[in-house]
Amino acid sequence: MSSISMLCNAAVTAGVVTGIIALILGAVLGIIIFRLITNKKIDKSKSNAVKIIEEAYAEAKSIKKESMLEAKEEAQKIRDEANSEAKERRGEIQKQEERLDQREDYVSKREQTVENKLAQIESDREKLEEEKTKLTSQIEEQKKIKEDMLTELEKISGMSKKDAKDLLIQNVTEEAKKDAGILVKRIEDEARENAEKTAREIVVGAIQKCATEISSEMTITSVPLPNDDMKGRIIGREGRNIRSIESMTGVELIVDDTPETITISSFDPVRREIARLSLEKLIVDGRIHPARIEEVVEKATKEVDRATKEAGEDACNKVGIFNLHPELVKIMGRLKFRTSYGQNCLTHSIETSIIAGLLATELGADVNIAKRGGFLHDIGKALDHEVEGTHVSIGVDLAKKYKESPAVIHCIEAHHGNVPFQSIEAIIVQVADAISSTRPGARRESFENYIKRLQQLEEIANSFKGVEKSYAIQAGREVRIIVKPEEISDNDAMFMAKDIAKRIENEMQYPGQIKINVIRESRFSDVAK
Repeated sequence: MSSISMLCNAAVTAGVVTGIIALILGAVLGIIIFRLITNKKIDKSKSNAVKIIEEAYAEAKSIKKESMLEAKEEAQKIRDEANSEAKERRGEIQKQEERLDQREDYVSKREQTVENKLAQIESDREKLEEEKTKLTSQIEEQKKIKEDMLTELEKISGMSKKDAKDLLIQNVTEEAKKDAGILVKRIEDEARENAEKTAREIVVGAIQKCATEISSEMTITSVPLPNDDMKGRIIGREGRNIRSIESMTGVELIVDDTPETITISSFDPVRREIARLSLEKLIVDGRIHPARIEEVVEKATKEVDRATKEAGEDACNKVGIFNLHPELVKIMGRLKFRTSYGQNCLTHSIETSIIAGLLATELGADVNIAKRGGFLHDIGKALDHEVEGTHVSIGVDLAKKYKESPAVIHCIEAHHGNVPFQSIEAIIVQVADAISSTRPGARRESFENYIKRLQQLEEIANSFKGVEKSYAIQAGREVRIIVKPEEISDNDAMFMAKDIAKRIENEMQYPGQIKINVIRESRFSDVAK
């Protein structure tokens, strides 16, 4: 039993040892196989890596080759462009060189021409000097010959040089007086033939210029008509149309025998303008009845209001006043339709403002006050038909109402000298007002000044000895003087006309020219018995 146990133990031990050995051998074998497989994979990876490196090298080589080709092509392109640009530059430089050569040739030719001209001028100058010397010598010879001749003439005639000159002047004067007398006689004959006709024309012209023109400028506006039939349509049945126009506009329509014309009469220029626009619209439209008249007058009123506001704003812009009260701007615009002695009041206000500003600048005064006072000085004239008082007082009230400064109010108040001056700006406004209103062509002269000028013309003519009567005619553009034939000869009449003209020039101021006609007429009568 014991031996069997021992044998069994020995067999078990041998089996364990064998298993261990087998396990060890299996492990060793697995390690060897693993190494073999790993080595194989490593070899394969190495082979793949070598292959990848070779492919990468080949690809890099290909890219390098392509890059070098592209670089060469780009370099060639840049080289070609540089060559082309260099060629163009060489061409431009060559052209510039050619132009410079041409300019040098031109300058050389000009220099040569100038030198030739200078030489010619120098030669001409030398010739002129020689001619001058010869002429001087000849002049001296002529003077000597003249003196010798005068001396010889004085010996022969027995008269001095002065006596001979006086005699010549006397002969020429008598001849001129004779010619002048003949001319005066011819003028007298023409005047006598046309006296009656000329007198009628003079009287009619004087009436038109002295009365109608000034009055129409102040209160009348004429509207042309396409035909005389339009007059009847404007009057309407039993006068209803013309009454509608007059009642809505506040003017008087004068329909007389004047062909194709209707006259609008009103003291208010704004009403006249509204009536004028309304009539023109009605004439163009052709529909003339009370309802249409009311509609058209309303539109014309709005147009005039808009034009008035725009005129005031434009005037403010022209003089550089931008902070004026809107109501004052609108009132100033109404001066567009107002005139004084034929001068537009808005234009006069703009002129006065600009002149006042210039004077204030030169004198060191307040330019803004002077310009503002000059612009507003006549604002009262826009409302003097509607408000009681003078335009000065109305203007002062308006300036106070719309918060103008006391300095500007004083300029308005003092521009006609009604109150003592308290500032230099007020004096400047008065001076600017006078300059604008009295400059040549600004205003038409008043009837009183016109009469005074005619009287002064006749007084100057009557002050000369031998004048029997004198008449200022043709609106003061001609003076006819009748002299006493027993005191004034024909020759004296000519010189009297010159003397009167000279005195009028020295003593009077007048527009245009004044013609002086001296008339001498001899009459002889007898009675047959």
